[in-house]
Amino acid sequence: MVNIVLVEPEIPMNTGNIARTCAATRSRLHLVEPLGFDVSDRAVKRAGLDYWPMVDLTVYPGLDALFAAHPEAAEDLWLATTKAPRDYTRAEFRDGCWLFFGKETAGLPEWFRMAHYDRCIRIPMRPDARSLNLANSAAILAYEALRQQGFPDLSGEGEMARL
Repeated sequence: MVNIVLVEPEIPMNTGNIARTCAATRSRLHLVEPLGFDVSDRAVKRAGLDYWPMVDLTVYPGLDALFAAHPEAAEDLWLATTKAPRDYTRAEFRDGCWLFFGKETAGLPEWFRMAHYDRCIRIPMRPDARSLNLANSAAILAYEALRQQGFPDLSGEGEMARL
């Protein structure tokens, strides 16, 4: 199982798409306020379509509240940032790991990144590209974490395998 944490997300459609990824992968979604939208916002719901009942969602008033509720998060966290010194393929994702993503316009706070410098990872891309879309980044890292865990409780085949 993977925990996906969005710190101060701003764009409702990104959060809705990430919620859909969480539903499909049995990952937990954690949102850290302030949010740039209301979670009942139509755009958030539309992006997640009919997957919302399958999403394990918790909202926290800040990072301190998240770590107070989940002290284990500090033991196995990974921070996704374009500023990281190494790429995500060097990370070892364990069951129950926590993947942190920052807001679309600024990323994760510098103090948080510096406090967990050795846990910062990046997705490789060309040097003149600013970043990938937040929902794409979350999906890439969630699926890599699940791949390393052997895709627990997820189907490894589609209906064509029964032909």
